[in-house]
Amino acid sequence: MGELREKDQLLVKEEEDVEVSVWKYVFGFVEMAVVKCAVELEIFDVIENHGIPMTINELLAALACSSLFLHRIVRFLVHQKLLKERYSSDGIKSYDLTPLSHFFTRHGEHSMVDLLLSQSSPIMLAPWHYLSGRVRNGPPAFEAAHGENVWKYASKHPEHSELFSGAMACDARLSVPAIVDGCAGLFDGINTIVDVGGANGTALGMLVKAFPWIK
Repeated sequence: MGELREKDQLLVKEEEDVEVSVWKYVFGFVEMAVVKCAVELEIFDVIENHGIPMTINELLAALACSSLFLHRIVRFLVHQKLLKERYSSDGIKSYDLTPLSHFFTRHGEHSMVDLLLSQSSPIMLAPWHYLSGRVRNGPPAFEAAHGENVWKYASKHPEHSELFSGAMACDARLSVPAIVDGCAGLFDGINTIVDVGGANGTALGMLVKAFPWIK
């Protein structure tokens, strides 16, 4: 009897886990959308510039937002570990940045803001709607969405090109230090590097700084 009850409980738990996964796949875009919202509102930058944790009322005053909606966004950010709740000695709650949220400040050394804004833009999201067509041997997804490849599109749309270059720089800020730390020996004896498609030169600049003999 006890074994049957335990099996029933396991089945219920499995069904609940499956249902959670269903919601995850249906609403998986929400996390990106809310973080993008927070970046556009400059929530993380405002807290960073303030220097100390901020109460919801202080955030409201700084951002001029709807109290109800901002509170919901902040709660979601806390749940996603992008903000941390702190309490004063008299129980007043305030919000502080976390190690994760520092990546979403605009001017931080390791800022990923341009990467987030690029990949969450309608331009870069549109190709994903053509993924199945590509798998069926259709045209590249970006071309299917916009009628030309990403490079031609960027050459005709300066704002997108600038954001795309910023996104590439974000990627470099994460990947190049790992290359420098883990593969430094690869650059011994190399005097010249050509960065093809290097956008604003972030990756090349970091490599030359780490290996100053490279031109």
